[in-house]
Amino acid sequence: MQYVQTFIQLSDYSPGDVADDPSRAARLLQGFDPTLQTHLGRRYQSFSELVDTTLDMENRLRVANEDQKRKRQASSAPESSQKQKTNYQQQPRYMIRPNQSCWFHRTPQQQQYPAYRAPTQLPAPRAPTAPGPGNPCFNCGKTGHFSRECRASRRIQGPTPAGGSQQTKPKGNTPRKGQVHYIHLEQIPVGEPVLASTFSVNGHPTIVLFDSGATHTFINQSYASKYGIKTSCIKESYNISAPRNPINTNLIVKRLLLSIGGEDFIISPVVLPHQEIDVILGMSWMNENHAVLDIGSRTILKVHIPNQKHIEPTVNATELQEIKKIPIVCEFLDVFPKELPGLPPDRNVEFSIELVPGTAPVSRRPYRMAPDELKELKTQLQEQLDKGFIRPSSSPWGCPALFVEKKDQGGKRLCVDYRPLNVVTVKNKYPLPHIDILFDQLAGARVFSKVDLRSGYYQIKIQEDIPKTAFSTRYGLYEYLVMSFGLTNAQAFFMFMMNSVFINELDKFVVVFIDDILIYSKNKEEHEEHLRIVLTQLREHKLYAKFSKCAFWLKEVSFLGHILSEKGVAVDPCKVESVLNWKQPESVTEIRSFLGLAGYYRRFIKDFSKTAKPMTSLTKKNAKYTWSPNCEEAFQSLKRSLTTAPVLAPPDVTKPFDVYCDASGNGLDCVLMQEGKVSLTLPVN
Repeated sequence: MQYVQTFIQLSDYSPGDVADDPSRAARLLQGFDPTLQTHLGRRYQSFSELVDTTLDMENRLRVANEDQKRKRQASSAPESSQKQKTNYQQQPRYMIRPNQSCWFHRTPQQQQYPAYRAPTQLPAPRAPTAPGPGNPCFNCGKTGHFSRECRASRRIQGPTPAGGSQQTKPKGNTPRKGQVHYIHLEQIPVGEPVLASTFSVNGHPTIVLFDSGATHTFINQSYASKYGIKTSCIKESYNISAPRNPINTNLIVKRLLLSIGGEDFIISPVVLPHQEIDVILGMSWMNENHAVLDIGSRTILKVHIPNQKHIEPTVNATELQEIKKIPIVCEFLDVFPKELPGLPPDRNVEFSIELVPGTAPVSRRPYRMAPDELKELKTQLQEQLDKGFIRPSSSPWGCPALFVEKKDQGGKRLCVDYRPLNVVTVKNKYPLPHIDILFDQLAGARVFSKVDLRSGYYQIKIQEDIPKTAFSTRYGLYEYLVMSFGLTNAQAFFMFMMNSVFINELDKFVVVFIDDILIYSKNKEEHEEHLRIVLTQLREHKLYAKFSKCAFWLKEVSFLGHILSEKGVAVDPCKVESVLNWKQPESVTEIRSFLGLAGYYRRFIKDFSKTAKPMTSLTKKNAKYTWSPNCEEAFQSLKRSLTTAPVLAPPDVTKPFDVYCDASGNGLDCVLMQEGKVSLTLPVN
């Protein structure tokens, strides 16, 4: 089991060698002992099948070796020693198959494994202590039984370790009692109500033991240190009754994300220093989540999440009151959580980073930051670690992290300068939609709603290319398990994913531009149906929205810098304000910036190109920069045009169009009109 656990952890650093299940199985088989390989024989197409078969084969070989050893000892040892021999059986493991709807409990076959008998000697260092003359009960001090079988009253203070001094109970601070039966998998006897398998904890593959005999949830201290999981000290310590010696600890982990069978759970485990198993889920977790270990049928672990449909506590209290008042939206509270629940689910497509052939890993030193930025960096790193979005990294890649100001909240967003990585990345050519074409679908729309996803990029997983997302900070190297801001293909991939989700609704009543969704309808009855369809799609795909940036049931809505209404499309005054306040450009770069911003609304400005020509001439190569009166007039004219921009009515494709053509010696021009209004101008040279 230790080899399998190490293999799973190291496979993250060589994804190319374990690209699929048969490859993982083949690589795992290569590392086995040659004798074990001979017994296993054939090729395995399933990684979990190989693990199960290997554990069975190991147990059979060990039992066979022990039988041979007992026979040799029986033929040479005196009769008196025969009575001291025991039919010790190596403890079997238990395996849950997390990728199936039912989690099977693997048990040994009765004809192959004799019934378990408690040994009178300790045959191996990790075997459980057996009751006997030399091994008194940890609770009452008498012999002949285990402490877990003891009927005497439980005492807080355990026995004094050999060679040590009696521990004193601290005054005024009574330790909380706890109990754990198994801190090593080898200690688990046959028939005990426990199950074990590998699950995801904060995005890391983790050996998790379900033990109904443990009082709390526990985590291995070495495991926590390895993955940089932050521990916290508490005033009241725990006195944990454990095999051999009791354990006193005052360390806990406040928040970890555990993923089981597509469901996410928040756990706060107690830290144990000498625990071999990564995480142990005890009765505290089982009671909280109504988990049942059905050992009698040896088939499944049933997990029921109380009030799964009612997630009101995850929504801000003020927002909750507002949501409850909104028709249709009030039925989808789970789509508007206060925070993302953790790692996104596995989707049909996942983000990948394809490199130019022959590219070597690129690494850059972290940027220097001010003291307040370092404080914010530490806070955001811990938040993303707790949510499982990032993890410590040892990747050869590394780009520097930096902060970008948020527009909506005024805070800082942690981003990564991926320019060195983007240069060597093969560009995704998936097209982004043209805004003018999107708005052409709105003819006749009178009711609008818009939905903005919460941290949309973080709702897509990265699988094989996680090491390439590594970023360097003052506090170490980390890597993203979700799609990060700044990656060159992130926009195109997100657009592809959103179009896939709403493929049946596009151009009917939905407009999608990256993480912004617009729902439009001709009347309230239609809008009720359309809104329910969109929110249902978000729920089914586990995509979450930010309620504070959404708007519903509006006659006029601001979307992508425009005001949309039943009259048509107009310029958003809030967006135009930045153009009106623009100071006179003093360089070619500033001219390009101004024209780029003003050009976003060029369809609202008559003769935009002619008006801006004096300014665009200064951006030509080798042109001398001289701000002339013509440039100033063009600059002010563009500003005035934006303040008087008309409302553009989108064409109605159900009505007829008129085509007006004109020709000259230089070219041909045509105008597409509807109801006396120009719809489209098409010059042909």
